[in-house]
Amino acid sequence: MRLSTKGRYGVKALVELALQQQDAPVALHTIAKRQGLSESYLEQLMGPLRKAGLVRSVRGAQGGYSLGRDPSEITVGDILRVLEGPLAPTDCVGEAEFEHCGRAEGCITRSVWLRVRDSIEDVVDSITLADLCAEARGEKD
Repeated sequence: MRLSTKGRYGVKALVELALQQQDAPVALHTIAKRQGLSESYLEQLMGPLRKAGLVRSVRGAQGGYSLGRDPSEITVGDILRVLEGPLAPTDCVGEAEFEHCGRAEGCITRSVWLRVRDSIEDVVDSITLADLCAEARGEKD
């Protein structure tokens, strides 16, 4: 499994939102500048993140984005699933498991792909935005 820029940039953007969390929303151009990302590309990512409830948007001159939940309640896995889809290395162990391969039930290697998927999910679901913020601030080893 290879993550695209969607997933990588989405995680960076939400970590930046968590780091800048204040009373006022953070402008998209601020996030883009601080993380060295394209503002127009970030704008495309924020739509699905907003629909999933991970971010909130405020329109207007003082508008911008804020997290939809506490940073301790948003995992890297949450962000990746919204932007990348299932975290499975193959279709046969994805959300619609048997849809793509008629031989999945008797497949000798399927157990390998299940273990890879489960390991990836365990890691990304164990890391929250709060963890990444603490690490960025040097509060965590």
